[in-house]
Amino acid sequence: MSGRRTRPALAALAVIGTLALAGCGGADSGASGASDASGAELSVGAAYIPQPVSASMAAGFLTITNEGDADDELTSVTSRAGDVTVHETVDGTMKEVDRLKIPAHGQLVFKSGGNHLMFEKLKQQPKQGQTVTVELHFAQSDPVTVEVPVKAATYQPADGHSAHTGN
Repeated sequence: MSGRRTRPALAALAVIGTLALAGCGGADSGASGASDASGAELSVGAAYIPQPVSASMAAGFLTITNEGDADDELTSVTSRAGDVTVHETVDGTMKEVDRLKIPAHGQLVFKSGGNHLMFEKLKQQPKQGQTVTVELHFAQSDPVTVEVPVKAATYQPADGHSAHTGN
């Protein structure tokens, strides 16, 4: 796949530390959804970024819910804050992916230790209390803009993601 990059070990350790300190998103943030002729009905919630320990890298977490009758795929994420890539973690190994499925009547969950957004080459280090604007791009649905709050590095959401569907 094109676009894959090898990450320096130090940067990877900083991100792993951030991911280890962070939990999965709560229900206190989100964005309005996208619904169109594709049959997918997408909404975004539980979005947050733990305040990063690195000035140039951060991780982001959120949940994309599809109430529609058709699958869709997250194909990219953009932000004026810096470069954003989509990562999945399988058997403890993080890798960049070009797309992730959002099943009909299901969810795509980004959480610590699993799927996550990777912010790199940040123009400034996000601080707790600020927000970072991201735009999610999909294979079928219209883009969705999300204001992602920056939480404490040790933030642990109250409700977790134990009931998600669509593996």
